[in-house]
Amino acid sequence: MSEFTVGDTDFLLDGRPVRLLSGALHYFRVREEQWAHRLGMLRAMGLNCVETYVPWNLHEPRSGSFRDVQQLGRFLDAVREAGLWAIVRPGPYICAEWENGGLPHWLTGKLRTRDEEYLGQVRHWFHHLLHEIVPRQIDRGGPVLMVQVENEYGSYGSDQVYLRWLADLLRAEGVSVPLFTSDGPEDHMLTGGSVPGILATANFGSHAREAFATLREHRPEGPLMCMEFWCGWFDHWGAGHVVRDPGDAADALREILECGASVNLYMAHGGTNFGGWAGANRGGGALHDGPLEPDVTSYDYDAPIDELGRPTEKFWRFREVLAEYADGPLPDLPPLPSPLGASGPVALREWASMDAVLESVGGAGGEYPVPPTFEELDVDRGLVKYEVTVPGPRQPYPLMLRGLRDLAVVYVDGVRAGVLTEEEPLLKEPVAGHARVELWVESLGRVNYGPRTGEPKGITGGVLHERQYLHGVRARGLRLDALDDVGRVPFAGLPGDGAPGLYRGTVEVRGAGDALLELPGWTRGFVWINGFNLGRYWSVGPQRELYVPGPVLREGVNEVWVLDLQETSFTSNESSENSAEPSSPTLRSPTQASPSPGAVNS
Repeated sequence: MSEFTVGDTDFLLDGRPVRLLSGALHYFRVREEQWAHRLGMLRAMGLNCVETYVPWNLHEPRSGSFRDVQQLGRFLDAVREAGLWAIVRPGPYICAEWENGGLPHWLTGKLRTRDEEYLGQVRHWFHHLLHEIVPRQIDRGGPVLMVQVENEYGSYGSDQVYLRWLADLLRAEGVSVPLFTSDGPEDHMLTGGSVPGILATANFGSHAREAFATLREHRPEGPLMCMEFWCGWFDHWGAGHVVRDPGDAADALREILECGASVNLYMAHGGTNFGGWAGANRGGGALHDGPLEPDVTSYDYDAPIDELGRPTEKFWRFREVLAEYADGPLPDLPPLPSPLGASGPVALREWASMDAVLESVGGAGGEYPVPPTFEELDVDRGLVKYEVTVPGPRQPYPLMLRGLRDLAVVYVDGVRAGVLTEEEPLLKEPVAGHARVELWVESLGRVNYGPRTGEPKGITGGVLHERQYLHGVRARGLRLDALDDVGRVPFAGLPGDGAPGLYRGTVEVRGAGDALLELPGWTRGFVWINGFNLGRYWSVGPQRELYVPGPVLREGVNEVWVLDLQETSFTSNESSENSAEPSSPTLRSPTQASPSPGAVNS
């Protein structure tokens, strides 16, 4: 058993000063079979600690229904076996470019405040979660050194009653290691997000001396730590791929360490937003109240260890810096994961229409006075089909979706009439009555940062024909997790027109290993291999391929499902097993050259 404490100037382990050289690695973004390798890569880079968030919505997808909370405990056990310490950031809000900042869609009350309804839900969650953390603290023989209170709260609110309540709850549930907060190095963030008597840390990507000087103005004593050193960044759909020069990042890391501070690399290894769990930002500058900017599936983050677990130039630059602060020689790198041996195009042979999918695995539906939100239909990730009748006879008028979040494929009398977004909610061609309108609305990811975290999805302001609201809206939701098993879906032959829907086929693999899936000619949707949801693809880029972890594949035949929500150039005459047409989804080895600059560096 050991004791980890916060001294006047240093962290202390059994009374001896210690510097934390930590790296962020989120267990929920990496396949469990690959944890040991990724942790070994952290040690080889020169780190002695790993940091992870905990996403509440992943583990409690419905109120009172918990899913594998023990996964965190298994990860912390793997951390201990790897010879690392751990920092745990349980939220309840985590940001993390994760759906809704980790907050479940079903939460009620005033989020991230002292509101009693919200606090009751947090208390219930923490009671379950902390059973995985408390027994694994360092004073009980585990790896956990510190636990965070909330997350970057000063970027959102200033409710000190709420923060103190959270800290007291953690103590009451058995957390005995030091608590801490983390915020941007700005006065209003530090005053809003820190708690008297609890260690305050700072998050930044450069100018360490200035950042720590600001922190010292608020906390004259205590160890200095950059809890998030942003050594890379994340990508948004429809924008460019973001990179940070390795030399510049290494210089910034060196500056942090020259200040005598501890550090947590955010991210050391980013991983992947499997399952459609990627979040979204709001643009519009510092207020984060502008257009939606949904995050891509890859969370490569331009990190020193790339999405596939391979060292980058940044890794070697960081290793060189960190070696100067190591107690001895750094360990060798673990063997790299095996790449895919041989494969090729996916042979798609079956298809089910969107309506057939919805009828077989969709949630309960009904008719409503106004369009219900995703939350009211209990849809976290996925889509909702709305149907409404334009009464008639009446002349053509504009059709508009008020408060659309986020994207709608519109059909009028069974014919596709357009694609609407929050920024362009007005159908180009006016609609005459009598007409039947179908609206397939998709969530592109809930906002994970800023004042609009927790906003509802769907048609939140009504369907307007000219200035008149349309009522009697029929709605039914389709959750993504309902498609993890498609046994009840009635498949038929392939369509000849590239219609949206669920496509099913197989791909044969020799030498199962890490792979990339290319989807040329497909617009937007999700892919499952052997029942595992790889995440969203979208032709707008910048990500052009989906990462397929080696443990997902098996030797021989593998089942593939592709849910395309808009259109594809794939047609039935391209579906033969030996087809190599460009619209066939294709598995390839990451060792092969890639023509695209997507989020996966291959």
